[in-house]
Amino acid sequence: MSTEAEKEALKQLGRLEKMHPDASEASIIRTYIEWLTEMPWNHQSRDNLNLKRAKAILDQDHYGLKKIKERILEYLAVRKLTENMKGPILCFFGPPGVGKTSLGYSIAKALEKAFVRISLGGMKDESEIRGHRRTYVGALPGKIAQALKQAKTNNPVILLDEIDKIGNEFRSDPAAALLEVLDPEQNHSFRDYYINLPMNLSNVMFIAACNTLDTISYALKDRMEVIHIPGYTEEEKFFIAKRYLIPKQIRENGIHASQIEFTDEATRIIYNDYAREAGLRSIEKNIATICRKKAKRIAEGETQKTKVDVSEVYHCLGSAPYHKEDELEKNEVGIATGLAWTLGGGEIIYVEVSTMKGRGDIIFTGQIGNIMKESGQTALGLVRSRAKDFQQYFSEDLFSNIDIHVHFPAGSVPKDGSSAGITITTAMISRLTGIAVRKNIGMTGEMTLTGRILPIGGLKEKLLAARRHKIRYLIIPEKNKKELEEIPEEYRERLKFFFVKTIDDVLEIALVKKIHKIPIKTLAVRKKLPFSSRLEKIA
Repeated sequence: MSTEAEKEALKQLGRLEKMHPDASEASIIRTYIEWLTEMPWNHQSRDNLNLKRAKAILDQDHYGLKKIKERILEYLAVRKLTENMKGPILCFFGPPGVGKTSLGYSIAKALEKAFVRISLGGMKDESEIRGHRRTYVGALPGKIAQALKQAKTNNPVILLDEIDKIGNEFRSDPAAALLEVLDPEQNHSFRDYYINLPMNLSNVMFIAACNTLDTISYALKDRMEVIHIPGYTEEEKFFIAKRYLIPKQIRENGIHASQIEFTDEATRIIYNDYAREAGLRSIEKNIATICRKKAKRIAEGETQKTKVDVSEVYHCLGSAPYHKEDELEKNEVGIATGLAWTLGGGEIIYVEVSTMKGRGDIIFTGQIGNIMKESGQTALGLVRSRAKDFQQYFSEDLFSNIDIHVHFPAGSVPKDGSSAGITITTAMISRLTGIAVRKNIGMTGEMTLTGRILPIGGLKEKLLAARRHKIRYLIIPEKNKKELEEIPEEYRERLKFFFVKTIDDVLEIALVKKIHKIPIKTLAVRKKLPFSSRLEKIA
């Protein structure tokens, strides 16, 4: 024990010696002394600082995720060179099913540290973190002190799972109680209300996992090193399914590898037609369903080997929830394809615009939020301010005689965000001019009232969504160009990018015919081919 802890323990022991064993406070003091003696005040486990071994374990447990693995190896390298290093506080942020929680297990395994997982989902009381004062009946230390006791060392890996789902009431805020725990400058003397003695948490390696950063307070976010884990590409999903998921489900369902075989085409059908998501959970569930049906047939006496091909997948899983018919079959007037970020990764979103007789109103449907409505009003404002540029197609008086209806399909799904600005504008101008939008171009970008294109977030998830839906040509803001370096090279080669600065650039690329009377600016991405020739190739 530390000197202060030992002094307090002996003091409480002296009080207990003078008490009658049946006194009500005797059991409280005895429990408190037991907690003091079982806490790992100065006991540390020795880290395994072999970088090659750690890299091999991380590669064995998880495919890809180079950024996270590099960060862990950096921690090991620094720890190898200095003994006075504070434990890092990492926050893995990404959609469900990408391996955030399992990464914590692998990190502890690679470092040979004790591992404790604390689930924070739905936690509403700060006493769950800081503990209860001993004056209360049934008082206990908080989750942090309990984790140290469970680990039996003062330098374990503690995973704070679902940190974005902490409850918040006006009487209690558990997230605020985590501020001291996750601050490297303060947590060397963390005081639990029950223990009431300084505990050193600076040696603990804290790892937080969350699906969104929006619900995490700025002060708490500032204390953590946020590492974004985006969704997996199709190639990564295929490799993970073949190497990890299929063998795991065959083993867990009591089947021998010689009794069942998944073809490559069947594996691709599973993640393309049955599990279009950023993570891997739905893929694993569908593989498990097929394995269970095989296990049932084996239990009934079947002895021959089952080859799972495309027809077998459809037979076991039924009709596919995703179809190619969901995509546009031809260039349409008033319909543009946008790219959206969701908690589950990325998705494509169609924007449909129609006009009717009216009094100049704009109508929005499709369960959209206020930010997206403002993007639509900004689009209308830009079109009306530039009405003279479109006089070949419609007059300025048109807007006083019509209503414009903007619809976002999949009306049961809430939608919001500013990155649909250029998509709404393109669909609106297409409807008013009668010029169709190219069906094989996806776009994302926020637009200002003067037509400038601002950068957006969640670029990698949006690109993955475009790839899943076979969209090859993408319009993205010029200021997002640097983010493409994070996309794997083999993946970038399959997509063609147009970097835009203004809405004029977007219209020149997205519409099947050039709009006259609009000053077209030269794009920075011109190649040797004339721009019109490149557009003919896209068409």
